[in-house]
Amino acid sequence: MDDREKLDWNQMRALLATIEAGSLSGAARKLGLTQPTLGRQVTALEKSLGVTLFERVGRGLVLTQAGRELVAPLRAMDAASETIALVASRQSQSVEGLVRITASDVYAQYLLPPILMKLRQVAPGIVVDVVASNSVEDLIRRKADIAIRHVPPQEAELIARRLPDTVARIYGVPRLVGEIGRPVSAETLGRADFVGFSDNIEVLVTELRRHGLSLNAANFPLMTNSGLVAWDWVRRGMALGIMVQQVAEVTPEVVDAWPEFAGVPVPAWLATHRELRTARRIRVVFDLLAEALAPN
Repeated sequence: MDDREKLDWNQMRALLATIEAGSLSGAARKLGLTQPTLGRQVTALEKSLGVTLFERVGRGLVLTQAGRELVAPLRAMDAASETIALVASRQSQSVEGLVRITASDVYAQYLLPPILMKLRQVAPGIVVDVVASNSVEDLIRRKADIAIRHVPPQEAELIARRLPDTVARIYGVPRLVGEIGRPVSAETLGRADFVGFSDNIEVLVTELRRHGLSLNAANFPLMTNSGLVAWDWVRRGMALGIMVQQVAEVTPEVVDAWPEFAGVPVPAWLATHRELRTARRIRVVFDLLAEALAPN
């Protein structure tokens, strides 16, 4: 494989932002990422390139010679990407029509808004109708054009793109996490209260047990069929809850209850009807969702 195929533009953009900001924290603010996420991108790029790009001096970062030699090419790539975005944006201006997106209520509330704001900028003629639903049948019933789901579609008339997995972890308000006892462990969490999902509590318990947490139905005194309601209860400090990391990162009221826990991998797919994929307005929205929902 050509070495150029291994390079990730998101990682290179993270490096350029870090160089220009002078710190990981400043770069993270500029790109709208968390500092750990941006740090992982820079580390991954160093691994891909096989060179050390920064040296730590006190609390600061200093570019190595290899890093300094990359500054000019990175700025040229950044300028080229802006040109491409402008060209694509002008082409998207003429795209019009209604696009229905179905996603879980949690995704609709927490993850879609910034994506829809970007869509309004690049394709203002597209009207978006978000169907906040946890039903996997929405595409088949033609209630939506594009679906974001955690299970792959099985129907032949649908096509899907596998998104990078995210991770679900255990979260709670600081007060509640502090009451669990130190150190937090699978044993102490086994005595804690959790918010459960009434439609699949058995599946949730089985999955958590598979990852080392010995929970049972007694650990779930509160249940709901709404992910949004469940997360609101967690934010209120009513119990601990399981949530994908991207949502927790934009929920300041909660903390990671067990940082040592590796988390539960959560797959995701973006699906649409085969014939709709050829419609320009559907393709614009589908591609934008695919790009935005890929972890940085």
